[in-house]
Amino acid sequence: MFELWTEKYRPKKLDEIIGQDETIKRLKAFVSKGYIPNLLFAGMQGTGKTSTALTLVNELFGNTENFVELNASDERGIDTIRIKIKDFARTKPIGNASFKIILLDEADALTKDAQQALRRTMENYSETCRFILDCNYSSKLIEPIQSRCVIFRFKPLNKEDIKKYLEKIEKQENLKIREDAIKAIFGECGGDLRRATNILQACASINKEISEDIVLKVIGKARSKDVEELLKLAIDGKFLDSRKKLYNLMIEQGVSPDDLLKQIYSQIFELDIDDNEKLRIIKLLADYEFRIVEGSNPLIQVEAFLASLKE
Repeated sequence: MFELWTEKYRPKKLDEIIGQDETIKRLKAFVSKGYIPNLLFAGMQGTGKTSTALTLVNELFGNTENFVELNASDERGIDTIRIKIKDFARTKPIGNASFKIILLDEADALTKDAQQALRRTMENYSETCRFILDCNYSSKLIEPIQSRCVIFRFKPLNKEDIKKYLEKIEKQENLKIREDAIKAIFGECGGDLRRATNILQACASINKEISEDIVLKVIGKARSKDVEELLKLAIDGKFLDSRKKLYNLMIEQGVSPDDLLKQIYSQIFELDIDDNEKLRIIKLLADYEFRIVEGSNPLIQVEAFLASLKE
């Protein structure tokens, strides 16, 4: 049966959470006392916020009778707070537990009215219920909610953390991951472990031996040396050659024009050109990327960008 690796290899214990050592240390102190305050987990996607919350609940309760998980991006209105959350929070915990836990995923998606209702619920049922809120941006939550929570900030995972996790999957799934493939995966996911795992699973469906070329094929990116060659041709004023290279990238490697601009941006500072020239190219990138976002034809805009590189 097909199984998503993000779920198959989801941590079951706090000790298995990767890359958030200081946060886990503080949470384990709460677990040892059998008590937690209201918690707010903030940070970019794929850094382990939800996994940490689930493992925390598991270590506190060992079951799900006193726990409920809701996704605020699906149910973001005031009725969710008044009906689902309030009804769960007002009842006494089952068994020997001294409180219940409500995990509100993507809490920053709640409307302002829903947040005010949540604030009152947190206040009125503090004896029987604790809240774990997770969000990408804590600033989108009103101050009264933030002040009622202990805030933990989850940082993006570094390359070594992601490499360690991928090597664990490599061993379990009998794969062979080359170093250049790990570098390419990290370059794409940017510290998002869930994204890295999904890319690896997609690559493994193609070949058990995973190289940079396979990763680039899966994510639809061009090879770094090809992007560099494209830029050099355009900067040297060889527009027709650079245009030919552009079409080669699009047809053979499946790179979209707008994604190519983003990839060019990530490689600008690796080019052996004057710093002022790099700044000029970045300003051009910003202009043409904006035009694409506004609805202009992506291919025409990328060609115009290449044509404008030669001063």
